Amino acid sequence: MDVFAQLSSGDAVLKIVDMHTCGEPTRIVIQGFPSLSGVSLLQKRASAKAHHDDIRQRLMLEPRGHHDMYGAILVSETEEKEADIGVLFCHNEGFSTMCGHATIALGRFLIDTHDLNIFPNRDRVVFDPASRTSLLKLHAPCGLVQVSIPTLPPSQNFPLRSDPSRPVSFESVPSFVAVRDLVVTLPINRQWPQLISSQRDIVRIDIAYGGAFYALVTAQELGFSSGLCSPSTIAQFDHATRLLKMHVQETSEYSAFVVHPTEPDLGFLYSVIVVDQKGPTSELGLCFFADQELDRSPTGSGVCARVALAIAKHERDLFENYEYHSVVSHKAGAGSFVGTAIERTTLQGTGRHFGRQWDAVKVRVSGNAFYTSCSTMVLERGDSLSASGFTLSLPEN
Repeated sequence: MDVFAQLSSGDAVLKIVDMHTCGEPTRIVIQGFPSLSGVSLLQKRASAKAHHDDIRQRLMLEPRGHHDMYGAILVSETEEKEADIGVLFCHNEGFSTMCGHATIALGRFLIDTHDLNIFPNRDRVVFDPASRTSLLKLHAPCGLVQVSIPTLPPSQNFPLRSDPSRPVSFESVPSFVAVRDLVVTLPINRQWPQLISSQRDIVRIDIAYGGAFYALVTAQELGFSSGLCSPSTIAQFDHATRLLKMHVQETSEYSAFVVHPTEPDLGFLYSVIVVDQKGPTSELGLCFFADQELDRSPTGSGVCARVALAIAKHERDLFENYEYHSVVSHKAGAGSFVGTAIERTTLQGTGRHFGRQWDAVKVRVSGNAFYTSCSTMVLERGDSLSASGFTLSLPEN
Protein backbone atom coordinates (compact mmCIF):
# COMPACT_ATOMS: atom_id res chain seq x y z
CA MET A 1 0.00 0.00 0.00
CA ASP A 2 1.48 3.36 -1.00
CA VAL A 3 1.47 6.45 1.22
CA PHE A 4 -1.53 8.10 -0.48
CA ALA A 5 -3.73 5.02 -0.14
CA GLN A 6 -2.59 4.46 3.44
CA LEU A 7 -3.39 8.03 4.49
CA SER A 8 -6.69 8.06 2.61
CA SER A 9 -7.94 5.03 4.53
CA GLY A 10 -7.42 6.56 7.98
CA ASP A 11 -10.11 7.48 10.51
CA ALA A 12 -9.96 11.29 10.51
CA VAL A 13 -10.29 11.73 6.75
CA LEU A 14 -12.04 14.55 4.91
CA LYS A 15 -12.43 14.29 1.15
CA ILE A 16 -12.75 17.60 -0.64
CA VAL A 17 -13.09 19.19 -4.05
CA ASP A 18 -11.59 22.66 -4.43
CA MET A 19 -12.96 25.21 -6.91
CA HIS A 20 -12.62 28.92 -7.48
CA THR A 21 -15.02 31.61 -8.66
CA CYS A 22 -13.09 34.66 -9.87
CA GLY A 23 -10.23 33.50 -7.67
CA GLU A 24 -12.35 33.08 -4.52
CA PRO A 25 -12.00 29.51 -3.21
CA THR A 26 -14.80 27.09 -2.43
CA ARG A 27 -13.70 23.98 -0.55
CA ILE A 28 -16.52 21.45 -0.98
CA VAL A 29 -16.57 18.67 1.62
CA ILE A 30 -17.84 15.51 -0.06
CA GLN A 31 -17.02 12.96 2.65
CA GLY A 32 -16.06 12.84 6.31
CA PHE A 33 -18.05 15.62 7.97
CA PRO A 34 -20.11 14.18 10.86
CA SER A 35 -23.90 13.90 10.77
CA LEU A 36 -25.65 16.96 12.17
CA SER A 37 -28.53 16.97 14.64
CA GLY A 38 -31.69 19.01 14.13
CA VAL A 39 -34.58 19.05 11.69
CA SER A 40 -34.15 22.43 10.03
CA LEU A 41 -31.05 23.59 8.19
CA LEU A 42 -30.60 26.41 10.71
CA GLN A 43 -30.70 23.82 13.50
CA LYS A 44 -28.07 21.79 11.67
CA ARG A 45 -26.01 24.96 11.31
CA ALA A 46 -26.27 25.46 15.09
CA SER A 47 -25.22 21.83 15.60
CA ALA A 48 -22.16 22.30 13.40
CA LYS A 49 -21.21 25.45 15.33
CA ALA A 50 -21.69 23.83 18.73
CA HIS A 51 -20.18 20.39 18.16
CA HIS A 52 -17.95 20.37 15.08
CA ASP A 53 -16.34 23.77 14.90
CA ASP A 54 -12.93 22.13 15.25
CA ILE A 55 -13.49 20.46 11.89
CA ARG A 56 -14.50 23.76 10.30
CA GLN A 57 -11.28 25.27 11.65
CA ARG A 58 -9.27 22.32 10.36
CA LEU A 59 -10.75 22.82 6.90
CA MET A 60 -10.43 26.60 6.77
CA LEU A 61 -7.32 27.56 8.72
CA GLU A 62 -3.62 26.80 8.42
CA PRO A 63 -1.87 24.49 7.72
CA ARG A 64 -4.54 23.06 5.37
CA GLY A 65 -6.20 26.37 4.55
CA HIS A 66 -5.54 30.06 5.11
CA HIS A 67 -7.13 33.22 6.48
CA ASP A 68 -9.23 33.77 3.34
CA MET A 69 -10.41 30.19 2.75
CA TYR A 70 -14.11 29.46 2.17
CA GLY A 71 -16.01 26.18 2.37
CA ALA A 72 -19.26 24.37 1.64
CA ILE A 73 -20.57 21.37 3.58
CA LEU A 74 -23.27 19.39 1.77
CA VAL A 75 -26.41 18.45 3.73
CA SER A 76 -28.35 15.74 1.91
CA GLU A 77 -31.72 16.27 3.63
CA THR A 78 -33.35 19.40 5.05
CA GLU A 79 -36.86 20.47 6.02
CA GLU A 80 -37.30 22.18 2.66
CA LYS A 81 -39.09 19.50 0.64
CA GLU A 82 -38.58 21.33 -2.67
CA ALA A 83 -34.80 21.37 -2.22
CA ASP A 84 -32.60 18.92 -4.08
CA ILE A 85 -29.84 19.33 -1.48
CA GLY A 86 -28.81 21.63 1.36
CA VAL A 87 -25.54 23.36 2.15
CA LEU A 88 -23.77 25.02 5.05
CA PHE A 89 -21.26 27.71 4.14
CA CYS A 90 -18.19 28.27 6.33
CA HIS A 91 -15.24 30.65 6.59
CA ASN A 92 -12.47 31.75 8.96
CA GLU A 93 -14.89 32.94 11.66
CA GLY A 94 -17.75 30.44 11.53
CA PHE A 95 -20.76 29.62 9.38
CA SER A 96 -22.42 31.99 6.93
CA THR A 97 -26.04 32.18 5.78
CA MET A 98 -25.53 32.65 2.03
CA CYS A 99 -22.70 32.71 -0.46
CA GLY A 100 -23.06 33.51 -4.14
CA HIS A 101 -19.59 32.55 -5.34
CA ALA A 102 -19.86 29.17 -3.61
CA THR A 103 -23.37 28.65 -5.03
CA ILE A 104 -21.96 29.16 -8.53
CA ALA A 105 -19.20 26.61 -7.82
CA LEU A 106 -21.63 24.14 -6.25
CA GLY A 107 -23.88 24.39 -9.28
CA ARG A 108 -21.17 22.96 -11.49
CA PHE A 109 -20.04 20.32 -9.01
CA LEU A 110 -23.54 19.02 -8.27
CA ILE A 111 -24.24 18.56 -11.97
CA ASP A 112 -20.90 16.83 -12.52
CA THR A 113 -21.22 14.34 -9.67
CA HIS A 114 -23.32 11.25 -10.26
CA ASP A 115 -22.40 9.68 -6.91
CA LEU A 116 -25.65 9.16 -5.00
CA ASN A 117 -23.70 8.89 -1.74
CA ILE A 118 -22.70 12.52 -2.24
CA PHE A 119 -25.94 13.74 -3.84
CA PRO A 120 -28.81 11.31 -3.13
CA ASN A 121 -31.35 13.41 -5.06
CA ARG A 122 -29.16 13.83 -8.15
CA ASP A 123 -31.81 12.24 -10.38
CA ARG A 124 -34.33 14.95 -9.42
CA VAL A 125 -32.32 17.68 -11.14
CA VAL A 126 -34.11 18.68 -14.35
CA PHE A 127 -32.14 19.02 -17.60
CA ASP A 128 -33.64 21.15 -20.38
CA PRO A 129 -32.17 20.00 -23.72
CA ALA A 130 -33.48 23.07 -25.56
CA SER A 131 -31.53 25.58 -23.45
CA ARG A 132 -28.87 23.06 -22.43
CA THR A 133 -29.24 23.99 -18.78
CA SER A 134 -30.03 22.12 -15.59
CA LEU A 135 -32.10 23.58 -12.75
CA LEU A 136 -30.94 22.89 -9.20
CA LYS A 137 -32.85 23.82 -6.06
CA LEU A 138 -30.28 24.53 -3.35
CA HIS A 139 -31.32 25.06 0.26
CA ALA A 140 -28.99 27.60 1.89
CA PRO A 141 -29.49 28.80 5.49
CA CYS A 142 -31.11 31.97 4.12
CA GLY A 143 -33.66 29.99 2.08
CA LEU A 144 -34.23 28.19 -1.22
CA VAL A 145 -31.97 29.32 -4.08
CA GLN A 146 -32.66 28.41 -7.71
CA VAL A 147 -29.46 27.64 -9.62
CA SER A 148 -29.28 27.38 -13.42
CA ILE A 149 -26.25 25.46 -14.69
CA PRO A 150 -25.18 25.31 -18.35
CA THR A 151 -25.01 21.62 -19.15
CA LEU A 152 -23.51 19.55 -21.93
CA PRO A 153 -25.93 16.87 -23.19
CA PRO A 154 -25.06 13.24 -22.51
CA SER A 155 -23.05 11.29 -25.04
CA GLN A 156 -21.97 7.71 -25.45
CA ASN A 157 -18.87 8.30 -23.33
CA PHE A 158 -20.06 10.96 -20.88
CA PRO A 159 -23.16 11.53 -18.74
CA LEU A 160 -24.60 15.00 -18.23
CA ARG A 161 -21.86 17.38 -17.16
CA SER A 162 -21.54 21.11 -16.66
CA ASP A 163 -20.40 23.41 -19.45
CA PRO A 164 -17.57 25.63 -18.12
CA SER A 165 -17.71 27.91 -21.17
CA ARG A 166 -21.03 29.46 -20.04
CA PRO A 167 -21.81 31.17 -16.72
CA VAL A 168 -23.81 29.61 -13.91
CA SER A 169 -26.59 31.81 -12.56
CA PHE A 170 -28.72 31.78 -9.43
CA GLU A 171 -31.86 33.58 -8.29
CA SER A 172 -31.53 35.04 -4.83
CA VAL A 173 -33.85 34.90 -1.91
CA PRO A 174 -35.73 38.23 -1.64
CA SER A 175 -33.19 41.03 -1.16
CA PHE A 176 -34.03 44.31 0.53
CA VAL A 177 -32.67 47.55 1.94
CA ALA A 178 -32.54 47.72 5.72
CA VAL A 179 -31.63 51.41 5.92
CA ARG A 180 -30.46 54.12 3.51
CA ASP A 181 -28.10 57.00 4.22
CA LEU A 182 -27.43 55.98 7.81
CA VAL A 183 -25.15 58.54 9.45
CA VAL A 184 -22.65 56.74 11.68
CA THR A 185 -20.76 58.90 14.18
CA LEU A 186 -17.41 57.41 15.11
CA PRO A 187 -15.60 58.09 18.40
CA ILE A 188 -11.90 58.82 18.20
CA ASN A 189 -10.93 55.22 19.04
CA ARG A 190 -12.93 54.01 16.01
CA GLN A 191 -11.49 56.50 13.51
CA TRP A 192 -8.78 55.75 10.96
CA PRO A 193 -6.13 58.10 9.52
CA GLN A 194 -7.93 58.88 6.24
CA LEU A 195 -11.14 59.85 8.04
CA ILE A 196 -9.23 61.99 10.53
CA SER A 197 -7.38 63.70 7.67
CA SER A 198 -10.71 64.63 6.10
CA GLN A 199 -11.64 66.32 9.41
CA ARG A 200 -14.82 64.28 9.80
CA ASP A 201 -16.11 61.92 12.43
CA ILE A 202 -19.14 60.66 10.51
CA VAL A 203 -19.61 58.15 7.70
CA ARG A 204 -22.79 57.72 5.67
CA ILE A 205 -23.62 54.09 4.83
CA ASP A 206 -26.42 51.92 3.47
CA ILE A 207 -27.28 48.50 4.88
CA ALA A 208 -28.90 45.93 2.59
CA TYR A 209 -29.65 42.21 2.66
CA GLY A 210 -28.90 39.74 -0.11
CA GLY A 211 -28.89 36.50 1.88
CA ALA A 212 -26.67 38.19 4.48
CA PHE A 213 -26.48 41.79 5.69
CA TYR A 214 -23.97 44.15 4.08
CA ALA A 215 -22.90 47.67 4.99
CA LEU A 216 -22.29 49.47 1.70
CA VAL A 217 -20.07 52.55 1.62
CA THR A 218 -18.08 54.45 -0.99
CA ALA A 219 -14.31 54.73 -0.77
CA GLN A 220 -14.62 58.52 -0.75
CA GLU A 221 -17.03 58.40 2.21
CA LEU A 222 -14.35 56.54 4.16
CA GLY A 223 -11.89 59.34 3.40
CA PHE A 224 -10.10 57.77 0.42
CA SER A 225 -10.35 60.56 -2.14
CA SER A 226 -8.72 58.54 -4.93
CA GLY A 227 -11.30 55.75 -4.62
CA LEU A 228 -10.46 52.06 -4.86
CA CYS A 229 -7.04 52.47 -6.42
CA SER A 230 -3.48 53.31 -5.51
CA PRO A 231 -1.92 55.06 -3.67
CA SER A 232 -4.44 53.63 -1.18
CA THR A 233 -3.70 50.08 -0.04
CA ILE A 234 -5.80 47.05 0.82
CA ALA A 235 -4.36 47.16 4.34
CA GLN A 236 -5.71 50.70 4.79
CA PHE A 237 -9.20 49.65 3.67
CA ASP A 238 -8.97 46.59 5.91
CA HIS A 239 -8.27 48.82 8.91
CA ALA A 240 -11.05 51.29 8.09
CA THR A 241 -13.73 48.66 7.45
CA ARG A 242 -12.79 46.69 10.57
CA LEU A 243 -13.31 49.77 12.77
CA LEU A 244 -16.53 50.74 11.00
CA LYS A 245 -18.00 47.24 11.28
CA MET A 246 -17.08 46.95 14.96
CA HIS A 247 -18.75 50.26 15.76
CA VAL A 248 -21.96 49.43 13.89
CA GLN A 249 -22.15 46.02 15.54
CA GLU A 250 -21.51 47.38 19.03
CA THR A 251 -23.84 50.40 18.85
CA SER A 252 -27.52 49.56 19.25
CA GLU A 253 -28.55 52.76 17.48
CA TYR A 254 -27.07 51.30 14.27
CA SER A 255 -27.28 47.54 14.78
CA ALA A 256 -31.05 47.88 15.35
CA PHE A 257 -31.43 48.15 11.57
CA VAL A 258 -29.86 44.72 11.01
CA VAL A 259 -33.15 42.85 11.34
CA HIS A 260 -34.43 39.92 9.31
CA PRO A 261 -38.22 39.79 8.88
CA THR A 262 -38.66 36.10 9.77
CA GLU A 263 -35.40 34.55 11.04
CA PRO A 264 -33.62 36.09 14.05
CA ASP A 265 -30.56 33.89 13.34
CA LEU A 266 -29.99 35.82 10.10
CA GLY A 267 -29.94 39.22 11.80
CA PHE A 268 -26.23 40.05 11.98
CA LEU A 269 -23.88 42.29 9.99
CA TYR A 270 -21.77 39.98 7.87
CA SER A 271 -19.67 42.35 5.82
CA VAL A 272 -18.62 45.82 4.75
CA ILE A 273 -18.31 46.39 0.99
CA VAL A 274 -16.41 49.43 -0.23
CA VAL A 275 -17.85 50.44 -3.61
CA ASP A 276 -16.48 52.57 -6.42
CA GLN A 277 -18.17 53.41 -9.73
CA LYS A 278 -16.08 52.34 -12.73
CA GLY A 279 -18.39 53.12 -15.64
CA PRO A 280 -22.03 53.70 -16.56
CA THR A 281 -22.89 50.00 -16.11
CA SER A 282 -20.12 48.65 -13.91
CA GLU A 283 -18.96 48.94 -10.32
CA LEU A 284 -15.88 47.87 -8.39
CA GLY A 285 -16.18 46.51 -4.87
CA LEU A 286 -13.86 45.49 -2.05
CA CYS A 287 -15.66 43.10 0.30
CA PHE A 288 -14.40 42.35 3.81
CA PHE A 289 -16.48 39.69 5.57
CA ALA A 290 -16.42 37.42 8.62
CA ASP A 291 -13.08 38.03 10.41
CA GLN A 292 -11.93 40.47 7.70
CA GLU A 293 -11.65 37.90 4.95
CA LEU A 294 -11.15 39.68 1.65
CA ASP A 295 -13.34 38.29 -1.12
CA ARG A 296 -11.49 37.72 -4.38
CA SER A 297 -14.81 37.49 -6.21
CA PRO A 298 -17.41 40.27 -6.63
CA THR A 299 -19.43 38.61 -3.78
CA GLY A 300 -22.64 37.08 -5.11
CA SER A 301 -24.90 37.78 -2.15
CA GLY A 302 -23.32 41.23 -1.91
CA VAL A 303 -24.31 41.82 -5.53
CA CYS A 304 -27.90 40.96 -4.56
CA ALA A 305 -27.77 43.54 -1.76
CA ARG A 306 -26.28 46.17 -4.09
CA VAL A 307 -28.92 45.54 -6.77
CA ALA A 308 -31.67 45.86 -4.14
CA LEU A 309 -30.18 49.20 -3.08
CA ALA A 310 -29.98 50.45 -6.69
CA ILE A 311 -33.64 49.54 -7.25
CA ALA A 312 -34.68 51.26 -4.00
CA LYS A 313 -32.83 54.41 -5.08
CA HIS A 314 -34.52 54.30 -8.53
CA GLU A 315 -31.08 54.12 -10.12
CA ARG A 316 -31.98 50.96 -12.03
CA ASP A 317 -34.98 49.13 -13.48
CA LEU A 318 -36.00 45.49 -13.53
CA PHE A 319 -34.13 43.35 -16.07
CA GLU A 320 -31.32 45.90 -16.39
CA ASN A 321 -27.97 44.10 -16.35
CA TYR A 322 -25.11 45.56 -14.34
CA GLU A 323 -21.52 44.35 -14.10
CA TYR A 324 -19.81 43.93 -10.73
CA HIS A 325 -16.05 43.62 -10.39
CA SER A 326 -13.69 42.65 -7.61
CA VAL A 327 -10.12 43.90 -7.63
CA VAL A 328 -9.14 40.51 -9.09
CA SER A 329 -11.61 40.57 -11.99
CA HIS A 330 -10.95 44.26 -12.66
CA LYS A 331 -7.22 43.66 -13.00
CA ALA A 332 -7.60 40.43 -15.00
CA GLY A 333 -10.38 41.70 -17.25
CA ALA A 334 -12.28 38.47 -16.55
CA GLY A 335 -14.42 36.93 -13.83
CA SER A 336 -16.94 39.69 -13.17
CA PHE A 337 -20.49 38.93 -11.99
CA VAL A 338 -23.62 40.24 -13.68
CA GLY A 339 -26.51 41.21 -11.39
CA THR A 340 -30.07 41.75 -12.58
CA ALA A 341 -33.26 42.48 -10.63
CA ILE A 342 -35.92 40.17 -12.06
CA GLU A 343 -38.94 40.54 -9.78
CA ARG A 344 -40.40 42.86 -7.17
CA THR A 345 -41.84 41.22 -4.08
CA THR A 346 -42.60 41.86 -0.41
CA LEU A 347 -41.60 40.17 2.82
CA GLN A 348 -44.05 39.89 5.71
CA GLY A 349 -42.57 40.02 9.18
CA THR A 350 -43.26 37.31 11.74
CA GLY A 351 -42.83 37.11 15.51
CA ARG A 352 -41.95 40.50 16.97
CA HIS A 353 -41.98 41.93 13.42
CA PHE A 354 -45.53 40.72 12.72
CA GLY A 355 -47.47 43.30 10.71
CA ARG A 356 -44.35 44.92 9.26
CA GLN A 357 -43.65 44.69 5.53
CA TRP A 358 -40.40 44.96 3.56
CA ASP A 359 -40.19 45.86 -0.12
CA ALA A 360 -37.80 43.43 -1.79
CA VAL A 361 -36.52 42.20 -5.14
CA LYS A 362 -35.33 38.89 -6.46
CA VAL A 363 -31.96 39.14 -8.16
CA ARG A 364 -30.28 36.93 -10.73
CA VAL A 365 -26.48 36.73 -10.46
CA SER A 366 -24.23 34.99 -12.98
CA GLY A 367 -20.55 34.06 -12.97
CA ASN A 368 -18.06 31.31 -13.80
CA ALA A 369 -16.40 28.76 -11.53
CA PHE A 370 -13.58 26.30 -12.21
CA TYR A 371 -12.03 23.24 -10.55
CA THR A 372 -8.60 23.52 -8.96
CA SER A 373 -8.03 20.25 -7.07
CA CYS A 374 -9.42 17.12 -5.44
CA SER A 375 -7.75 15.90 -2.28
CA THR A 376 -7.94 13.96 0.95
CA MET A 377 -7.29 15.75 4.24
CA VAL A 378 -5.97 13.69 7.13
CA LEU A 379 -5.31 14.20 10.82
CA GLU A 380 -2.56 11.98 12.12
CA ARG A 381 -2.73 10.71 15.66
CA GLY A 382 -0.70 12.97 17.95
CA ASP A 383 -0.98 16.01 15.67
CA SER A 384 -2.68 18.30 18.17
CA LEU A 385 -1.23 21.44 16.57
CA SER A 386 -3.22 21.12 13.35
CA ALA A 387 -6.35 19.42 14.74
CA SER A 388 -8.27 22.70 14.88
CA GLY A 389 -6.03 24.73 12.61
CA PHE A 390 -4.46 28.01 13.65
CA THR A 391 -4.11 31.66 12.71
CA LEU A 392 -0.94 33.71 13.06
CA SER A 393 -0.90 36.29 15.83
CA LEU A 394 1.49 37.56 18.45
CA PRO A 395 1.12 36.09 21.95
CA GLU A 396 -0.74 38.09 24.56
CA ASN A 397 1.14 39.44 27.58
